Amino acid sequence: MQALAQVRALRLRAWCIGAGAVRNMAWDALHGHATPSTLADIDVAWFDAGDLSPGRDAALQARLTAASPETPWEVTNQAGVHLWFEQHFGHAVAPLRSLEDAIASWPETATCVGLWLADDDRLHVIAPHGLADLFAMVVRRNPARVSVETYRERVASKRYAQRWPRVTVVDA
Repeated sequence: MQALAQVRALRLRAWCIGAGAVRNMAWDALHGHATPSTLADIDVAWFDAGDLSPGRDAALQARLTAASPETPWEVTNQAGVHLWFEQHFGHAVAPLRSLEDAIASWPETATCVGLWLADDDRLHVIAPHGLADLFAMVVRRNPARVSVETYRERVASKRYAQRWPRVTVVDA
């Protein structure tokens, strides 16, 4: 909740905290872990097609880091992903149309979930593929953007079953 409140303070129009931060929190709770899993980062996804400058992401990330230096923030304007995706992952992707469109394209269906906090402190969930895989602890490739090869590399590197023994990994 503290991280959500910190991102809300940025006053972005369309934003969420999503992916691994949400998955880890849910799967840690479902496994009864008293200590949360270490996060590589907290993904802050936002959408503004009118500002695709990479400097804007860095400035927002710096503001969050100043407010919470111990938090590993990663801020990405999803409207600009198509500008760098091919160089980073080896294949081009079409521009995304909205934050929901972006979340729907994330690598595994269980991580296609974002949370945002309204001004009245109501928590909102963005889950274009639903919540079934998240709560059933199923890792399944989302073919929208991720190749079979990339999916298999991610599964191997994330070591889901070692962290959460009740997870089911569906082979691509």
